[in-house]
Amino acid sequence: MLNDRNYMERALALAAGARGRTSPNPMVGCVVVSNNRVIGEGFHASAGKPHAEVIALQAAGDVSDATVYVTLEPCNHEGRTPPCVNLLTERKPARVVAAMQDPNPLVSGRGIQSLREAGIDVEVGLLEDEARQLNEAFIKYITTGLPLVIAKCGMSLDGKIATRSGDSRWVTGEESRHRVHQIRDQVDAILVGGRTVMLDDPSLTTRLPQRENRNPVRVLLDAAEGLDTDRMVFRTPADAPTWIAVTEERDYPQADEVLSIPSGPGGVDMVCLMQELGHREITSVLIEGGGATLASAFNSGVVDKVMFFIAPKIIGGREAVSAVEGAGAERMKDVLTLRDMTATPVGGDILIEAYVDKES
Repeated sequence: MLNDRNYMERALALAAGARGRTSPNPMVGCVVVSNNRVIGEGFHASAGKPHAEVIALQAAGDVSDATVYVTLEPCNHEGRTPPCVNLLTERKPARVVAAMQDPNPLVSGRGIQSLREAGIDVEVGLLEDEARQLNEAFIKYITTGLPLVIAKCGMSLDGKIATRSGDSRWVTGEESRHRVHQIRDQVDAILVGGRTVMLDDPSLTTRLPQRENRNPVRVLLDAAEGLDTDRMVFRTPADAPTWIAVTEERDYPQADEVLSIPSGPGGVDMVCLMQELGHREITSVLIEGGGATLASAFNSGVVDKVMFFIAPKIIGGREAVSAVEGAGAERMKDVLTLRDMTATPVGGDILIEAYVDKES
């Protein structure tokens, strides 16, 4: 006999199937169970499409003795679709189990309250940590108006991302590069510095076999002398726009938009840039380098999460490019600390994931 946890795990798996497709909405999955049998299930596929609860309840039929498992508190406000809580109070299942309360201030417990006022038994908190991690970008965005910022790099064991000549192909292995494309498929935007555009000449597109790829918005930081518009990022077609952030007036007809951002230490003011991206409903940003751009992002305090792919290689050399450049911390008490670190083998490399400890 399956229990509540099993059904919620199924709902979370359904929700995760739309990873990268629902922004600026959250990923939500729903499973309806009656007499230990799943009678309906669904997930939110993309913004503007039916919510998970609607799809699951439509498939379920009579739910008077059923339990509805949903990964996020049912919404009670009118958005692109009607509020889900109305349908639930009309169909009136015996019980609703929600993994977490909706962090959206427009909801924030009101959906749960409405269900209870309708006489429906409601439980909240089952697999809440898993639900929060699934929607970490949505939670950051809906509560602050800012995107979740991920700092990513591929580096050697001694912390280098290129040799002293600038050669960086390839530091990490094929499996790590494939994983990066999976991450690109899930985020709203990729950000790189002007030096990376000029030296590495990336296309910044998503390339995954046997999948309908989703290309994130390409955000480029202007270089001091301007960007060569013959670079691959300008010549590679993509179904997402290319934006260039500048601190002084400069014309880039090849770009879809030029974002005028105040200057900060080392170039573009990263805080102002993230505020502008948030205004544009960008809920997640993957910073792919280079070393100066990562240093600027860390120093400005905008980074939430790190994903460093470490290859079993030693590059060496004082002039080799470091993963995070800049002046760096003068004393150990001033260094940036991380929490909740995990290490995962990716082919022959190791992926280190952790969150910036912003309370230390």
